[in-house]
Amino acid sequence: MNKRLIINNNRLFNDFGAKVNRSKYLILMIIPAIIFYIVFCYLPMCGILIAFENYFPKKGIFGSSFADHHGFGNFYKIFHDDEFWTVLRNTVIIGVSKLLISFVAAILMALIINEIRLRFFKKTFQTIVTFPHFLSWVIVAGLVFNIFGANGVVTKSINTTLTQDKDFFLVILYGSDIWKEAGWSSIIYLATMAGISPELYEAADIDGATRLQKIWHITLPAIKPTAILLLILSMGGILSAGFDQVFNLYTKPVYEVADILDTYIYRTTLKTGARPGIGAAVGLFKSVVSFILVIMVDRIAKLCGERGII
Repeated sequence: MNKRLIINNNRLFNDFGAKVNRSKYLILMIIPAIIFYIVFCYLPMCGILIAFENYFPKKGIFGSSFADHHGFGNFYKIFHDDEFWTVLRNTVIIGVSKLLISFVAAILMALIINEIRLRFFKKTFQTIVTFPHFLSWVIVAGLVFNIFGANGVVTKSINTTLTQDKDFFLVILYGSDIWKEAGWSSIIYLATMAGISPELYEAADIDGATRLQKIWHITLPAIKPTAILLLILSMGGILSAGFDQVFNLYTKPVYEVADILDTYIYRTTLKTGARPGIGAAVGLFKSVVSFILVIMVDRIAKLCGERGII
């Protein structure tokens, strides 16, 4: 038995060595990427300790003392802060709404582009709707304030500053997100549509199917796996809710409906001079909840017979 085990182990080792030798150039190419992720993704995870400490930059991560309540003092403070729960509510509302609206908008945009038959108009339209993605939220916010701000064109017409209106601010938030990202997000759906066999559409034409019927029975089922995959991946960003967008668009009058976790972290750690541990605790809470959401949605997709990511 021992000889057989030794022989089998030697065979496995030789096979492994042969595979490594055959792929040595590919391995050399991937080593820089592995080093990158170790240095910039895995080593910084030691910073999680800040969430459990009374962190002082002078003492460092490993020199700072643990917080009270057995190291959970920072979490105790945020969970007993009424403002935190208001911010969490806003984050969930904005994150879920943006996810659903953007998800549908990207699919609709892809369907519209796919249905344009003239190649010139198709490419022109796609360029126009994709271009806003390359603008920073600083520029987009400037455009929004020039239209809906205190001195904006619309404000002068209706005598109401819409960027400071709690009831209308979320409309501006969702609308600017669609304008900026829908065209870019539609690209992956267009790539999937390009792989659909033309014979399916030809068969549908022979059967007398209308454009809407072809979209419903051919195009949408074909992009369904891609849509579900993107939806699962997007779940991890619900509690982010778009810091760049909100930070550049919101003002004090709309804090009640627009303040999210990331802006809350920014204000509590930088503006009010609070300990970094509070911000780290909120960030860790966000990461854990996002991870759980991704796992849950992935499991639900598999139970429904769809292919997940794990």
